[in-house]
Amino acid sequence: MDEFEAHRPHLQAVATRILGSRAEADDALQEAWIRIDRADTSEVDNVGGWLTTVVSRVCLTMLDARKRRREEALEAGRLPDPIVTRADDTAPDPEGEALAADAVGAALLVVLETLQPAERLAFVLHDVFAVPFEDIAPIVGKSPAAARQLASRARRRVRGADRDAPTADREVVEAFLAAGRSGDFEGLLAVLDPDVVLRADGGGGALQIVEGARAVAGRAQVAGAGRAAHPAIVDGAAGFVATEAGVPVAVLAFTVADGRITAIDALAGPRLAGLGLEAIVAGDGNHEVAS
Repeated sequence: MDEFEAHRPHLQAVATRILGSRAEADDALQEAWIRIDRADTSEVDNVGGWLTTVVSRVCLTMLDARKRRREEALEAGRLPDPIVTRADDTAPDPEGEALAADAVGAALLVVLETLQPAERLAFVLHDVFAVPFEDIAPIVGKSPAAARQLASRARRRVRGADRDAPTADREVVEAFLAAGRSGDFEGLLAVLDPDVVLRADGGGGALQIVEGARAVAGRAQVAGAGRAAHPAIVDGAAGFVATEAGVPVAVLAFTVADGRITAIDALAGPRLAGLGLEAIVAGDGNHEVAS
């Protein structure tokens, strides 16, 4: 469809900003194209707006499915597959970058991941792409006033968040790595919340859970000989990919609050193969890491 291709840069930017992942945005556009190809557009007055609506609905369905998968995965005793991107690789493709890169970047991904799917969609469409609430309302199945409230709640969360938090969180993670690498038990305790929880999924069965700063620090003191850490954004938060001889062996995501790590999710095993981690670590600077 010529109209779809003409609007593809904008649609790519919309999907990327809603979903926070280029790969998922590509999937969304593919699904949207299938729906659009079957539709009768003879009575569509605003093709660009209609295409944005179709893509947004696909994205909302994907956000809902992502939320359910994560809940079901944790209930089943395993970590959900994370979305991993390079720490310095957060803009959409070059064509779409000019549309939205300055509006919602990696600094807000952490906040966006905490929003409900409808809140996230309403905020991104209205505040980033200036889509009227009258057009957002049917996408989220609510009235324009309710859609406005969704965006307002999301906006308060975004404005209330520390815009320097991702950088600060990265510094906390780096301090954790440095302390673990040197075996500095007190240094580890300094960056771990007293009630920190480590959830480790090695792909071999039940989820291993370690609770408490001293227990987690003791685990982190065990050096991973020959391992290197590559900074990454994991599900919108500061994290890293650990490698051995250049091969990814684990992904760790950190939740940081008030300058301390409150949760660590560590995924290893066969499921890493499908996450595209080789592209994350290729050509990246790294340092040794404890695990």
